[in-house]
Amino acid sequence: MENLQSNYKKLLEKAKDLAVFQSIEGVIGWDAVTMMPPKGIALRSQQFGLLESIKHQMSTNIELGRLLENVMHASDYSGLGEVQKRNVYLLKKRCDEQTALPNELVAEMAKQSALTVDIWKKAKATKDYAMLKSDLGKLLDLEKKAAEVLMKVKNTATPYDALIDMYEPGMTAQAISGIFNELREGLVPLIERCQNAPNQPDTKVLKRRVPIDHQRKLAQALAEFVHYDATSKESGGRIDETEHPFTVGYYDDVRITTHYYEEGYTSSIFGVLHEAGHALYEQNLPRDWMYQPVGSACSSGFHESQSRFVENIIGRSAEFWTSFYPKLREATGSALAEVSKEEFVHAINLVNPSKIRVGADEVTYGLHIIIRFEVERDLFADKITVDELPEIWNQRYKDYLGLEIEHDSEGVMQDVHWAGGRYGSFLCYALGNIYGGQMLATMERSLTDWRGQLMNGRFDEILNWLTRNVYAYGNLYDPADLIKKIAGTELSIKPFLSYLNQKYSSLYEY
Repeated sequence: MENLQSNYKKLLEKAKDLAVFQSIEGVIGWDAVTMMPPKGIALRSQQFGLLESIKHQMSTNIELGRLLENVMHASDYSGLGEVQKRNVYLLKKRCDEQTALPNELVAEMAKQSALTVDIWKKAKATKDYAMLKSDLGKLLDLEKKAAEVLMKVKNTATPYDALIDMYEPGMTAQAISGIFNELREGLVPLIERCQNAPNQPDTKVLKRRVPIDHQRKLAQALAEFVHYDATSKESGGRIDETEHPFTVGYYDDVRITTHYYEEGYTSSIFGVLHEAGHALYEQNLPRDWMYQPVGSACSSGFHESQSRFVENIIGRSAEFWTSFYPKLREATGSALAEVSKEEFVHAINLVNPSKIRVGADEVTYGLHIIIRFEVERDLFADKITVDELPEIWNQRYKDYLGLEIEHDSEGVMQDVHWAGGRYGSFLCYALGNIYGGQMLATMERSLTDWRGQLMNGRFDEILNWLTRNVYAYGNLYDPADLIKKIAGTELSIKPFLSYLNQKYSSLYEY
């Protein structure tokens, strides 16, 4: 007779197959936006559809269900450890959700997503939302069908909550609405103080021309500083170029991308730091948990906390540039020869409402996410339609950021997420900032000299702290429990707002 441990071992074997299969999907997804020839999209959409169908079958096969039942109903189940029970819970949750979704719907969503992303690229390039509207509507209809199914399985209050749960388990639209209202109330007066302060930065230094080959060398130097290895013979990473930067991979093969602009060199600087933050999380998860469900990131919000932590809290600090500015000057030739470190640091911390999310400053960024969350929420509540998206989007940007959107490529089509079917994920970007604020407040209590270490060109102790206090927990807890484990408190925006106020009152002298 099979016993608990033998059944649990078989469960982990199936979990490993799923993890390896997902890593395959990641590689061909990376290829689709970095190396694939334009003509390959029709075939690639079929490949995505087939892979999703196979993964869905792997997640729902009868043997997996039987093993889960045998393990969970074993008389000695209570004797399993915390990690073992979490693995069982995560596998059961995934199995239940995937079993409820028809295989045909899963495959169709994958195919439609690939096609819609390809059309989005063309529509964005030509500033023609009408080109995208039909396929975006088809994808949204499929997503709504899936959300209706998942709502019943996850027992959420709304279909949109079911999608949110896929990215931020346990979070709801109602809770986010309250958090974001509080966040907006904290950000708006801070933005006004910065804009009205007499000590404004000279941002012309950010428009200096820096050849792209110089920027590539700079990207490697930045990656090396934060211990993301993309060059050695033992490296587990690489840096490639794409329109929309992203990170993909698993443990020993985690790849990042960036985009270079000759007269916008800081875009790639902070793009590389951001994506390297994601990569460090993936690469430093507990090695003993590789291929297990617990050996994954806690949530998308926690992933964003790591990318925003490295990009902003580290990468936009005066202390980081104390050690790295000489390398920047060397890499950029004469472009910054007469620019002081202090001038540069003030410039990269400009607070000014902008139209494009990925280029938004650290303070106004949250308003970009609040807009997207509110639009998504209303889309899934059938309060607005795909046809109305540009109009709604443009009005929110006018109301929240005081900006006039001139065309839809700088408006509703600026992000790939909706074309890719990632509904429910945008809110995680702002949550990442909030989590990061709590982590910083916690780190400062035990790593009191972290700023001094940065000034001396050292990132290793900061990385060690993150590894011990964030990465080490993998997916052992849901987000609400993990932030409490790390910070000792419930989710709170106060540390993040405190960090912003301290930093920007010093920079802007208000």
